[in-house]
Amino acid sequence: MQTTEALIARHPVFASLEKEEITRLVSMGRPRRYRQGEFVIRQGDAWPAIFLILSGLVTARKASFKGRSLTVTSLGKGDLFWGLAFFLEGTPMPVSLEASEDTQLYLWQRADLFPFVLEHGQVSWELSRLTVQRMAQASEIIETLAFQPVAGRLARFLVDISPEENSPVARSLTLDEIAARVGSTREVVCRFLQRFANDGLINITRTEFVINNLDGLKEVSRQGKG
Repeated sequence: MQTTEALIARHPVFASLEKEEITRLVSMGRPRRYRQGEFVIRQGDAWPAIFLILSGLVTARKASFKGRSLTVTSLGKGDLFWGLAFFLEGTPMPVSLEASEDTQLYLWQRADLFPFVLEHGQVSWELSRLTVQRMAQASEIIETLAFQPVAGRLARFLVDISPEENSPVARSLTLDEIAARVGSTREVVCRFLQRFANDGLINITRTEFVINNLDGLKEVSRQGKG
């Protein structure tokens, strides 16, 4: 099993550091445990912290004033993430971060880590690179939501979680959770799943679904794109 120091040292942001500096970095932070369903931070709160996931899964969700929810991304072991207030003091979080399973984070506060980042230019550069990557991912999500129909987004979601034909996949997500991932509503998702089934693209039961026509589903997933 990897130690906390080893996991931190392997992350690209910290990979340039010597062992003594990794030890110093670890001493600045602390581990935090979250139970499944517990919020790490809620949307709208200022949170000047940065964390590395030691184990578990954290899901970022954005809520609208109408009460709808959009799952923006999921983060797993080894992923680094931060509150906007880590870079811009007082800036509120645009999403809520929730533990989707029992999760352990290693967390640093801005006041402790920021001087260390400024001291180590390579760390600052790699953190900037990671920020740009996240911006590119966010742009792709926005483009998909803005220009791709719900049917295409749902088809893409199904292809992503079941890339092989005739391989049963457990229905571990509720209709509401699927709707949050594709930026729609439970009713619309239910309607399109039934349409996919009627068209012979998928087979659905109460506990699982199977993709019958992967190429057909991929074609639907390209709807609305160029």
